[in-house]
Amino acid sequence: MFKIALMFPGQGAQKVGMGRDLYDKYLKAREVIDVVGDGLKNIIFEGPEEILKLTKYAQPAIFAISVAAFEVFKELYDFSTSNFVAAGHSLGEYSALCAAGFFDFRDGLAMVRARGEFIQKASEENQGTMAAIIGLKKSVIKCICKQASNFGVCELVNFNSFEQIVIAGNLLSVSEAIKLATAAGATKCVTLNVSGAFHSSLMISAASNMSKELEKYNFNVPSFGVFTNCDALLTTDEFSVKKKLTEQIKSPVKWDEIVSGIIAAGFDRFIEIGPGRVLSGLLRRIDKSKKALNIEDSVSLQKTLAKLSTK
Repeated sequence: MFKIALMFPGQGAQKVGMGRDLYDKYLKAREVIDVVGDGLKNIIFEGPEEILKLTKYAQPAIFAISVAAFEVFKELYDFSTSNFVAAGHSLGEYSALCAAGFFDFRDGLAMVRARGEFIQKASEENQGTMAAIIGLKKSVIKCICKQASNFGVCELVNFNSFEQIVIAGNLLSVSEAIKLATAAGATKCVTLNVSGAFHSSLMISAASNMSKELEKYNFNVPSFGVFTNCDALLTTDEFSVKKKLTEQIKSPVKWDEIVSGIIAAGFDRFIEIGPGRVLSGLLRRIDKSKKALNIEDSVSLQKTLAKLSTK
């Protein structure tokens, strides 16, 4: 019996036309994607890209395409033959929780739409940015952020791998941190094309609003567990998830710990479900012996099903 870890991407994975192939070929995908309405569906399939990448559109779009891909996979693969866990990077945590059965797609879509609006509002109120720093140890980047904090908020927010850490904060402080990281010998520093300082303390107002929003929904006992972003722990308790989703908005994503925990638990197959291969790349950075399958269109779906049919 395979032990399969499902990985769901977050914001930044969006691209115009994603999910169209699945939509055209599989009824399950159409049933999911049609729920978002013609307005968002047209943006997903036709663009323009500058509209799709806006937080309030990108987040529900990625969530919808990821869940649609999962539903097609679930229909075609015999789930009784494998054990599953799931994890999602930032926004992708909602896709993972939906796939596990903590809530249904319609409720998840409503939550994600609200989350996107709250984060966009917080980003407009507290202008900030994010940057990926590659090639420096966590302890060094912590010291750099502390120095840069003289210019505003500057925090470590995404632990993507042992060598790739994302920082976030005010524009001036992040710019200063990039200078310091470059001087300290960072292999690469990249300012991310995002509209705010996600997962930092500048998102406190968004987290507060999300906490109130989540009280509107009832969560279910899941079919399998999800490793959650804020603490990298395997979660099966439906009552603790709301608090973790609130905390997630203003706390670092512990992706390196999540992947390490999945591997330590003996899961030997990884499948990235949704647009892009970002998480597959991070998996290789964390453990070079691991490689992920993926499902984002009919070709990758059939390749993954074929691989899973071989023992």
